[in-house]
Amino acid sequence: MEQLRDKYRRFKAWQEQPHQVMPLSADKHVCATCGTEFHGNYCPRCGQRATIGRYSFKSAFLLFLDVWGLGNRGMFRSIRDLLLRPGYMIRDYLNGMQMAYFPPFKMFFLGIALLVFVQSGLNIRMENVISNSKEVISQSLDETSDNINKIDKVEKKSFDKAAINDTININGKKLAIEKTEKSDQIRVNGKYYGLKFAEILQKFFRWIVDNQTVAQFLWLLVLSAPMYFLFRHNKKIPDIHYSEFFVSMVYITNLMTIISIIGEFFSPGNAMIDIIGGAASIVPLKQLYGYSYKRTFFKVALSFMILFILAIILAAIFAGLAYLYVRYIL
Repeated sequence: MEQLRDKYRRFKAWQEQPHQVMPLSADKHVCATCGTEFHGNYCPRCGQRATIGRYSFKSAFLLFLDVWGLGNRGMFRSIRDLLLRPGYMIRDYLNGMQMAYFPPFKMFFLGIALLVFVQSGLNIRMENVISNSKEVISQSLDETSDNINKIDKVEKKSFDKAAINDTININGKKLAIEKTEKSDQIRVNGKYYGLKFAEILQKFFRWIVDNQTVAQFLWLLVLSAPMYFLFRHNKKIPDIHYSEFFVSMVYITNLMTIISIIGEFFSPGNAMIDIIGGAASIVPLKQLYGYSYKRTFFKVALSFMILFILAIILAAIFAGLAYLYVRYIL
């Protein structure tokens, strides 16, 4: 047990220790590319490493990754630190240690792209999770569209005299319907509905599935606003700016994406992966801003609650405007 405690203390010390840059070499080198004589690890003229060595499978693999912008050591160091010391790594980056880590926004877009590849079939089961999601969304929303299209077969009758055949089955309930004078409207139990609603909803969900990068970036913009309000006065970075906070949120999203890539590769379509990723986001927030896990979780939950309340208010406003438009303009 004492050995485990000692290992944990050493691990905690390593977590809090910033990245150590390799010291400069005191040996004199001649660049193999431009012939410049220099001291250090890289040629000051062309940037080539002082020691190249012979080609190996490792160097060939790194050159292959470099074609896609992944070949530098900062990417692997960033992935490692995001998994093992995420909050401390993000704080190091915000404090100016930017050359040691992969750029957050570049990592964001590359991570989402790799996640899409994994969900498209590049996983252990060769299962296309994205295609399955589209089919589920399409099937659910197409059923709603089919129910609405049945209205066209109903003869125009008054609502009070509607026969049993003049009904629509929604969620197992039969509702009497009446077509209005407007071809794109119906009245169900005395309330007006637009026939294009299901079609718009279907397009919206399909757009989210087809544009995960843009959708996740927009969601990050929305979520970061209330979270910045709750985390801006913290113990570790008391004067943090919104731009710095947003960068930290991008890195935390990258951590969740890495977890999703690993999880989707071995268990595609598993809902627990998203739960694990969401729970893991508490760790960097706690390490970065110095709150306890309990208080960090409370602030995150409160951020979602604020967004939920704002969404209800906006929905009520739009519903009211839609009602006034239908009631008094149409």
